[in-house]
Amino acid sequence: MTSTAGVARQRVSNPLERVKRNLQLRRGRRSGGNARPAGVPVPPLSPRLQLVRAMLITLLALSGGLLLHAVFVSGLQASATQQRLYDDLREQLAAGTAPIGPTDSAGDEVSIGTPVAYLEIPKIGVEHVVVEGTTGAAMLDGPGHRRDTPLPGQIGTSVILGRRGLYGAPFDGLRELREGDLITVTTGQGKFEYRVTGLRVDGAPLPPPPAAGEGRLLLITAAGNRFLPDGLLRVDATLDGTAVGGPARLISTAALPDRERAMGTDTSTLWALVLWLQALIAVAVGFVWAWYRWGRPQAWLVFLPPLCFVALGAAGEIARLVPNLM
Repeated sequence: MTSTAGVARQRVSNPLERVKRNLQLRRGRRSGGNARPAGVPVPPLSPRLQLVRAMLITLLALSGGLLLHAVFVSGLQASATQQRLYDDLREQLAAGTAPIGPTDSAGDEVSIGTPVAYLEIPKIGVEHVVVEGTTGAAMLDGPGHRRDTPLPGQIGTSVILGRRGLYGAPFDGLRELREGDLITVTTGQGKFEYRVTGLRVDGAPLPPPPAAGEGRLLLITAAGNRFLPDGLLRVDATLDGTAVGGPARLISTAALPDRERAMGTDTSTLWALVLWLQALIAVAVGFVWAWYRWGRPQAWLVFLPPLCFVALGAAGEIARLVPNLM
């Protein structure tokens, strides 16, 4: 009796199983044959193909991280840093402790990245804190004052460099300036107004040297395409009023490091980029492994957040290596 009942149940269930399998096969045909019946594991790739897929994921993640960093993250980072620098500079101006030379009120050398001035160009909407130094790392925060020149408002030609494309692109609009446009700079010695006298690209005639006691301002950024520069764009301006004196600079033009000159690159943190890239490769390998061991949804759920985080970290380090005017 038991055997007869088991056979009867098998006869009843077999047609149902056949129908279910036929439905799965039909779905597979409609989707191009990619569907796989439930319970059938994904066949593993060879180690070589898994490595190739991991490298492709690494390249895609890094490319996406670079694009996201250039379009959104760098601007947000610069905006947040500028707000902090503005608060610091405002407190120093109120307390009378803002730097007016290469050393601070305690006699210590002003470190690179310290806020030293507030730059305003009404015509193009520039309102940025200027930091000391023009390395690529310092200019992630905003325009940089070249350390071998006097501060704005002082006798001589003060030079300020600014980025054209990344990190808020503070000097992207310099090409719109014309003779007579106003530039205002506030430092620990007061507020100074300059008037634009001209724009220059590479090969243009140099302006005449400043007269004795005259104050000038030189703004420099990249010319041409913001991400494919083909030279330098310079804006010359002359101080309205009397220039003030200032302490002698601690570094000469000849001794200024190449990384602080226009279009200079800073490789001092290259080791950090190597670590970020190693971490990115490790996460990509883990993602491929989880794809075939756990399944696609589980792999995306677990590895997408660390993949994005590490890709953005690597992109940020790559941005430090690009020329300081980009």
